[in-house]
Amino acid sequence: MIQEIIVVEGKDDTVAIKRAVEAETIETGGSAINKDVLKRIRLAQERRGVIVFTDPDHAGERIRKIIAKEVPGCKHAFLTQEAATSRGDIGVENASVEAIREALANVRTDGMRGESAIAWEDLIEAGLIVHPEAASRRLEIGKRLGIGYCNGKQFYNRCRMFQISREEFEAARRHLDEEEGASS
Repeated sequence: MIQEIIVVEGKDDTVAIKRAVEAETIETGGSAINKDVLKRIRLAQERRGVIVFTDPDHAGERIRKIIAKEVPGCKHAFLTQEAATSRGDIGVENASVEAIREALANVRTDGMRGESAIAWEDLIEAGLIVHPEAASRRLEIGKRLGIGYCNGKQFYNRCRMFQISREEFEAARRHLDEEEGASS
């Protein structure tokens, strides 16, 4: 039984979560998250803690941002787009039991938005922004860090939000560089 309450987008996501783990959910009802739902999420965070587990798409990211802003300190679980895609449809409901369990085993906590161990220049040097392969490199490093895929600015914000250490960042970068070196 997972202690925290998992926030998902809809009923199908709840079914998928309950197939994978014993947990309770709050459904946002889509990207138009209302005040009553936010109130329930706030209460859940105070009493048991919350894991935000939205789809790896634009709407899911929008919901994640709203919740992170309105209810600080939540945990976040991320699926890759490939793990959450079936027949062209992206969503938590399409993920395998194993992918859901893995995402929940690797949750990240939204920390205080203070100084980051990772600077903007580190992202440039790592080829995560201002680089022809930046998007694919962010995708791979985001997987390794457990923070999901996003654009460069959001990647920087997530490194800060989830307090990614320099060691974690460098290990993920080294691993990617080694893989790319082996495949060329």
